[in-house]
Amino acid sequence: MKSDGLWLFGYGSVIYRPGFDFVERRTATLRGWARRFSQKSDDHRGTPEFPGRVVTLVPEPSSHLKGVAFRLDPASAPSTLLALDHREKAGYERTIVDVTLEGGPITSATVYIAHRGNDWDAGHESHDAIVATIVRARGPSGTNVEYLFRLADALRSLGAHDPHVFALEAAARVALNR
Repeated sequence: MKSDGLWLFGYGSVIYRPGFDFVERRTATLRGWARRFSQKSDDHRGTPEFPGRVVTLVPEPSSHLKGVAFRLDPASAPSTLLALDHREKAGYERTIVDVTLEGGPITSATVYIAHRGNDWDAGHESHDAIVATIVRARGPSGTNVEYLFRLADALRSLGAHDPHVFALEAAARVALNR
């Protein structure tokens, strides 16, 4: 495939709220990684006093996950990446991965991953602890539960099956209806 721009892979809020211009948007699959709510958010979906939880990717060799690949215009790609560097500043690093584009070949894409052990890594929290945090946390970008629900809806619209996200969503709905 001829590459007329850089591809960016989104697996969290970038799916439903990219916040940047792009030339093309396609569903894509990333193999060997799983989406997990194991990253603290003290700047978007929480505060320094009570950090929320947002997704990152963790290695899982047998896994594959759906997300969205955005092809950036070569002229605006540098400024888009600088803006994303700021948006994804809390422990995330740019990483190059191979994604399979829906209706197309495998291509290299930039993705932001917060690797284990970064300063905002929440570690291996229990399902119940993650839900308890998500239903309480709120930050400058809104409530943490809104982030969870919007992500779950966006994944459904892609035809994605994500047991981790959907189990947290179901538990959060139960907790909110008490």
